[in-house]
Amino acid sequence: MLRVLGRVTSINVRKVLWALDELGLAYEREDWGLPLRDPKVPEFLALNPNGQVPVVIEGDFVLWESNAVLIYLAEREGGLLPEQLELRALALQWLGWQASELNPPWGYAVNALIRKTPGYDDPARIADSMARWTLKMDILEAALAGANTGYIGAGFSIADIALGLSVHRWMSIAVEKKELPAVADYYERLMSREAGARWMGPETP
Repeated sequence: MLRVLGRVTSINVRKVLWALDELGLAYEREDWGLPLRDPKVPEFLALNPNGQVPVVIEGDFVLWESNAVLIYLAEREGGLLPEQLELRALALQWLGWQASELNPPWGYAVNALIRKTPGYDDPARIADSMARWTLKMDILEAALAGANTGYIGAGFSIADIALGLSVHRWMSIAVEKKELPAVADYYERLMSREAGARWMGPETP
């Protein structure tokens, strides 16, 4: 049985769980990650020296980094990635973009407005975080507006799982923000998927 170590409040853990559900794969999940269970203990660090979730274990095979897990599952099961090389590369382009470009700008705003983390209360920094985040969302809006599949590429893929969870965070943040109609349509489409609705619920922003 495949095991997933990580708390469901982690966006990166939910990437993996959503993919597993889309593929119809059975798994067991164990709570790891603060405030539930400290991943900086020797037991966990032996699996992932970064002390971060998720970690996936299957027999003697241990894998960390959520995007690596998504690619592994898609490759192994033969789904959630296009077969044509160019289309596959474009899906992986957006998967990488989600982690490297879309996610970093939201850090301060999410800590301030969703997580309510102490010390994240500077209005100027919140505004700056939202402005930088909006610029990245504008890129996604333009890409989705020009798509004819309803998804970011040739069809639903692991890139849409990652982007969908980021869009869910955008939709969940309680602040005035720019209207992005293509992104809103995309969000509704992803929410119409059973696994999408499960892992983009109101309790997991």
